[in-house]
Amino acid sequence: MPELPEVEVVRRGLEQWVANRTVADVEVLHPRAVRRHLAGADDFAHRLKGHRLGTPSRRGKYLWLPLADTGQAILAHLGMSGQLLVQPHTAPDEKHLRIRVRFADALGTELRFVDQRTFGGLSLHDTTPDGLPDVIAHIARDPLDAQFDDEAFHQALRRKRSTIKRALLDQSLISGVGNIYADEALWRARLHYDRPTSTFTRPRTLELLGHIRDVLNAALSVGGTSLDSLYVNVNGGSGYFDRSLDAYGREGLPCRRCGTAIRRRPWMNRSSYYCPKCQRPPRISS
Repeated sequence: MPELPEVEVVRRGLEQWVANRTVADVEVLHPRAVRRHLAGADDFAHRLKGHRLGTPSRRGKYLWLPLADTGQAILAHLGMSGQLLVQPHTAPDEKHLRIRVRFADALGTELRFVDQRTFGGLSLHDTTPDGLPDVIAHIARDPLDAQFDDEAFHQALRRKRSTIKRALLDQSLISGVGNIYADEALWRARLHYDRPTSTFTRPRTLELLGHIRDVLNAALSVGGTSLDSLYVNVNGGSGYFDRSLDAYGREGLPCRRCGTAIRRRPWMNRSSYYCPKCQRPPRISS
């Protein structure tokens, strides 16, 4: 599933190619793509028609396009394989095209939602006074947000009574950090994924936040991480951070810091990658 850098790359593309354009019509080609819009496909298309799209916004992994002057926004769930593509009208339809948005201008491009596995979709929601779709109002700010509160995060982390990787993937605590970037930040910080959050001092928390921001910004600078062909930007291009990964996906390869073979362990229906020398597991108290 796309994490913060991948979603931000898509958001920037939408800001360049879609913001401030007026919707002429919407074609829903698969009902599952609007299943979260409970009123159905016809209602979804009707409510968008004639409205101008505002500046796309993001919180963590969540992306939305406000409808100007309506108090509503289109929330995009990219899921495992969802893609928002800006294509010429004349481009052939993609095999898994689910939704087409045409615009009332002469720019010659349209917005397409493509989703091979149909886990994602688009839906229309009311927005809060802060401009968030109401269904994601509980999502915490992400560490690249200028209003992210480092001290509040540290205090919440200490109260969490969990382990550090579980906490990093808790979107109500900190958003935008998924499995890949959690492993990368923990490797940089020399922290084992099972370290208890109650053991974190303020300096240790701030150091980890610094590594999280560094790895997110590094991934963002090269378009995110494309481990397969399903994540692309709005023009269909891939990201290249997979070439710079230090831990994730490197099982058996030497740690770039100490040379010890990177290990992979099953973790919450996922995998955790770590260096057994640099990231020693916490001691189990008797």
